[in-house]
Amino acid sequence: MHETASHRMSDQGMELLMSIESFRGKQYDDQTGAEISDWVKGATIGYGHLISQSEWKQSGGEYKKGISKEQAKVLFEKDLAPFVESVNAKVTADITQNQFDALVILIFNIGVVSFGRSSVLKLVNNPSAQTGYPNLERAWKAWNKSQGKVMKGLENRRNAEWAIYSKSVYARW
Repeated sequence: MHETASHRMSDQGMELLMSIESFRGKQYDDQTGAEISDWVKGATIGYGHLISQSEWKQSGGEYKKGISKEQAKVLFEKDLAPFVESVNAKVTADITQNQFDALVILIFNIGVVSFGRSSVLKLVNNPSAQTGYPNLERAWKAWNKSQGKVMKGLENRRNAEWAIYSKSVYARW
């Protein structure tokens, strides 16, 4: 049985990801950016927290008053938990704090299921694993497409994540 330390996201990793997501104290539609007073699919608040219809109803209109950065950070940490848990559960190799942070930031974007099937995970756990990529960096940076098209924003994000993973350089993309 494999035993590793259970990592948590560093303050540096959290701050970077929160700055990318950027704070919005009032509820808004993530598609248009417009403030909303009625629930829509894509209702969002804080640091990119998607508000489900049931959460909207349960809040009893609390979000209409707006939330503080402290409240938003609590929501963000809750939203991040499944990604942190996924890295802790699926990565069997010993990794550093910056590598952990980079992996969490990656799967915050690509999703837990995609990460679980990825060549990135295979190569992190076994650098000599057979994949369609010559190395981990190429596998990582291959996550640069949306709907089959290479997107400059995703290329920038992957390059920044790779800098965190490989050099411990935490910088916005």
